[in-house]
Amino acid sequence: MSSFRKRKRSWLLAACLVAGLPSQVAAQVGGKFEGIGRAATTREVAAWDIDVRPDFKGLPPGAGSVAKGQTIWEAQCASCHGVFGESNQVFTPLVGGTSAKDIQTGNVASLKDNTYPGRTTLMKLSTLSTLWDYINRAMPWNAPKSLSADEVYAVTAFMLNLGGVVPDDFTLSDTNIREVQARLPNRNGTTTAHGLWPGREFGGKAAPDVKAAACMRNCIDGNERARVPQVASQVPDYARNAHGNLAEQNRLVGAQRGADTTLAERPAGSVVAVASSSTATSPAPSPAPSPSPVAAVKTAQPDSPQAAALASKYSCTACHGMAQKIVGPGFTDIAKKYPGNVNYLARKIVDGGGGVWGAVPMPPQTIPEADAQLLAAWLATGALR
Repeated sequence: MSSFRKRKRSWLLAACLVAGLPSQVAAQVGGKFEGIGRAATTREVAAWDIDVRPDFKGLPPGAGSVAKGQTIWEAQCASCHGVFGESNQVFTPLVGGTSAKDIQTGNVASLKDNTYPGRTTLMKLSTLSTLWDYINRAMPWNAPKSLSADEVYAVTAFMLNLGGVVPDDFTLSDTNIREVQARLPNRNGTTTAHGLWPGREFGGKAAPDVKAAACMRNCIDGNERARVPQVASQVPDYARNAHGNLAEQNRLVGAQRGADTTLAERPAGSVVAVASSSTATSPAPSPAPSPSPVAAVKTAQPDSPQAAALASKYSCTACHGMAQKIVGPGFTDIAKKYPGNVNYLARKIVDGGGGVWGAVPMPPQTIPEADAQLLAAWLATGALR
């Protein structure tokens, strides 16, 4: 065995033991490594081993009715996903876009309709275990893993009822979930006949989808070693809009935001240039202190309807209500905290940040400088309608 392979095996063994993996796993990568880590206990392994496979292996026993699911939903789910799974200002719809015919065929016709306005969870879902497993692991958002197995069955049953998959008096359980899987609208909408893992219905051995070939043209020869290729993390100008505006192709919630590829690349770290005047304040450090109402600097009142329209256009309203907190603070709360701080607010809109209003960060916003300035001035002068 080569020296590199020996070192690689030692590194892998050490990582297994430091992570607290069972001793039998460590043994598979080369035996014991004294003095590092310990074998995970049975209870520790069981606490992590909660996934449910598409064949329902790992599914715990339990049952929950549609009626019970509705009660749990209205108390812990509707605030984010809407009373009927139609979503509110924050999340995309969970239910909709399926029909009774889809339940019969197992293929959702709306997925092939380019005029349909969006893709709901129930339209795309092909394995019921995925829905059960995700609710069990991650929901509700503010208290993941807090639902009992019976409550997860109930919430899952209520979602399926909203989509017309099960009747109002139905009780979902580990004994009948396979029957419900056979009614899932998009159960036949995916395939494992591909070269990705696992392929061939979990057996693998399918041919790869892509066959790569090494490129041996235009290589740097021995006389050009000093010329080091430069890698830049930005889309070149000629390709920026090759696939449409990326900023319009991402979800409105979360840290992942697409760049506005209809605009030229803005240099990294640049700050919005806000027009200065005798009434404007200087840029405040981050986070900015909350100035007292007496010391607030008066700023010219911007066009409020236009600013409110921009807030809707750039999806600011997905995370900020007018007066109420959604993911981030309400606009009026921001206005009260930073009266007159136009420069600071404009910089925060463009650069993003976190820690001032809570743990959820606001991602950078790729919007025109003039629009950022107008939004900042609107917030700094009270966020009036």
